[in-house]
Amino acid sequence: MDKNTATTVFESLASGIRLDAYRLLVRIGPAGLVAGEIASALDIAPTNLSFHLKALTQANLLSSIQEGRFQRYRANMPLMQELITYLTEECCTGHPERCGVGCDTPLCADTNAVPASGQSI
Repeated sequence: MDKNTATTVFESLASGIRLDAYRLLVRIGPAGLVAGEIASALDIAPTNLSFHLKALTQANLLSSIQEGRFQRYRANMPLMQELITYLTEECCTGHPERCGVGCDTPLCADTNAVPASGQSI
């Protein structure tokens, strides 16, 4: 993933309605939902929701498929996994295995670091 793609994804999710819609579709999984079901679940007017679903689809966060007169939307989980990898790939100066719970330094660069609790990591 490149910086421009990551920025586009974050900009798309910067709306509460879009974030709620995406999280709902993640929760539902591969079956997805039609737009009316999303609107009903989020208690949003369908006309208002369509604007947000279009933005999420343009950012490639959602895929949609025509089913008769309805559009079924699904979360693009591979893109989100790619974003998470992009955000964390340089964790702890390129050693993500060092970035465990209890690390008390910003980069966790010292493998012999002792967390505040007194237990070694």
